[in-house]
Amino acid sequence: MITWELIIAISAYNFVMYVTPGPNNSILTASGIKFGFFRSIPNIFGIPSGHGLQLALVCLGLGSLFTTFPILLDILRFVGAAYILYLAYKMFGSLNIISSEDKSRPLKYHEAILFQFINPKAWVICITAVSLFYPEKENLFVGTLFMVIMSTIINIPSISIWAFGGSVIRHYLSNTKLKKIIEWILALLLLGTAVSVLLYKT
Repeated sequence: MITWELIIAISAYNFVMYVTPGPNNSILTASGIKFGFFRSIPNIFGIPSGHGLQLALVCLGLGSLFTTFPILLDILRFVGAAYILYLAYKMFGSLNIISSEDKSRPLKYHEAILFQFINPKAWVICITAVSLFYPEKENLFVGTLFMVIMSTIINIPSISIWAFGGSVIRHYLSNTKLKKIIEWILALLLLGTAVSVLLYKT
């Protein structure tokens, strides 16, 4: 049954999960710095779209696969870490403002969706959310729709903070020394994210 207590509880859980550092937020920060907030919007909307699909699949029973075959999450950890390193390579030739010769670009909407499916943290968030907050007394359609809507309305503003923060930092890139410092910090952040994905355990 959907109650106000359930809505408040799942909102708090979702906010903490989505606003804290992780693969998506690291990529959004980098995207905000390199490309600005508005060019990062397809990435911002692709994340909750992909995550909503994940939630729906878990509500329909896919989550039991990860419980039965935990090696699947291990595979996702390695694939996810490799992809983050690939994105870092694509994004950071330098943090210079985009020029006509710069071939790098932000993640497209469909790429952000697909990334969720190799993001082990996203799967764990989904499985935990469904096990704790799924309204058992509702029918499958209503329960699944509730989980997806609650995820989406919390996810978008939570992750947007990171892209916006990156776009603010972008304005200080005219300072060469500061640009180099930021470049190194973000390179380490993305590297650390890749390592954390490899070490991530349920």
